[in-house]
Amino acid sequence: MADERKRILIVDDSPLLLDLAKEALELAGYDVLVAQDFSQISNLQDAGKLDLILMDVQMPELYGDDVAAVLREMRGVATPIYLLSSLPAGELDKRAREAQIDGYICKRDGIDALVEHVTRILNGP
Repeated sequence: MADERKRILIVDDSPLLLDLAKEALELAGYDVLVAQDFSQISNLQDAGKLDLILMDVQMPELYGDDVAAVLREMRGVATPIYLLSSLPAGELDKRAREAQIDGYICKRDGIDALVEHVTRILNGP
């Protein structure tokens, strides 16, 4: 029996980024769900097991790191959560630590780096 494909949720308000990231990650062998706003997260979480959540920081309604902290602390979400943002790495590191989530990925590094980082997160070095 073949291994199940790992499932990733990307939350970002940029349709362009969602399209590019979804296509690249699907080509790399992952199932990808996308959400453009936070209201879609609960429905997608109920759609089945997620292996990774990538959360944009600068969203129109709320900061993604605040939502990630709520998912982790108040809703008990154990899925790895990484911030996905073009903010400077130092700020992303601080936000991730304060939200008590797993880390961050810089959008500035490009789509190929995103795929490499996700592969490391989900499959090890």
